[in-house]
Amino acid sequence: MAAALALICSAVVCGHLGFDFLWMPLRRCTGELCSSSFIGNASVSECLLCHTPRPPLNFQVLPTMLPRRHFLQSLAATTAVAGLAGSRMLAHAHEGHDHDHAPFKISLAEWSLHRTLRDDSVGITNMDFPKVAKEQFGIDAIEYVNQFFKDKARDEKYLTDLKGRCSDNGVKSLLIMVDGEGRLGDPNKEARAKAVENHHQWVDAAKFLGCHSIRVNAASGGSYLEQIKYAADGLSQLSEYAAKQDINVIVENHGGLSSNGAWLAVVMERVGMDNCGTLPDFGNFFISRGKNADEFDRYHGVQALMPYAKAVSAKTHDFDDQGNEKNTDYFKMMKIVTDFGYNGYVGIEYEGGGLSEAEGIKASKKLLERVRDEMAKA
Repeated sequence: MAAALALICSAVVCGHLGFDFLWMPLRRCTGELCSSSFIGNASVSECLLCHTPRPPLNFQVLPTMLPRRHFLQSLAATTAVAGLAGSRMLAHAHEGHDHDHAPFKISLAEWSLHRTLRDDSVGITNMDFPKVAKEQFGIDAIEYVNQFFKDKARDEKYLTDLKGRCSDNGVKSLLIMVDGEGRLGDPNKEARAKAVENHHQWVDAAKFLGCHSIRVNAASGGSYLEQIKYAADGLSQLSEYAAKQDINVIVENHGGLSSNGAWLAVVMERVGMDNCGTLPDFGNFFISRGKNADEFDRYHGVQALMPYAKAVSAKTHDFDDQGNEKNTDYFKMMKIVTDFGYNGYVGIEYEGGGLSEAEGIKASKKLLERVRDEMAKA
């Protein structure tokens, strides 16, 4: 296996005359993850991570029968990224990880209640979230969404009250999902710096509430390679600030190239900081939508992101008569998650329309509990 990975480490995929080839150099690049830099980018002259020049053109040429996109997904996710990122996986202690016998624990993402929270007639606000999670759903760990207390990041009285609600209900605050604060991978240096600064207040709020992380987006612009550079720069700056408060900055696959699991894994390697990781979401692998929708394979995507995961998002939409999620094989997906040694919190994020939000959360929890019980027996 090690020898195979050594060869794959410098693999290059490029198209000639309408064909796809896997070029396997006989002498590997000295960079640890050069494969992720070179895959699909035949014009790259050096490793994006270690800046080692591309190896001499001493190649074995092997044709592949797979379309380039699917081949890249499989190669990047199952070998170059997942296999060679082992050192980072060991370095990243999963937040919420414990040593009991439960395969994983269950938390609730506030986005599961976004319609309820936006309905003034219901009368439920972010301040009620801890109580609702515990009393209505029996869940004692929560994940906030910043838009539901957008102007309260620096309101110490509000945050103190919210922290008190958690304490009163025996609920743990895990993280804050942050949106609308600018693109951390903005191609414009000044705009990128401003986005980093905008996120500082949420790092502070997360620390105050006792969270371990803030979830951010790696939105960017430009070419595939340029976006790696810009996103890594913004994330590095923010992670440096967050590290001073022992807070993690975790990136969700959330549209654009961030929904390409291999791309985001390369960004993580380029940042290379212990407090910068991922929040793999089971359902957010659409790189683009619409008529020519482009979706990264969700299982390969999660596999690529798990070496860096500090939280996991269990996205659900629709359920069949047996209570299984129609779009995701949860037994298969959770095996991928736990095979990486993760037994921390898995956050329910129900987004469906077929059930009410409350019923969708309950169905999601029931499915996760069933999967957990089966895994515990294995």
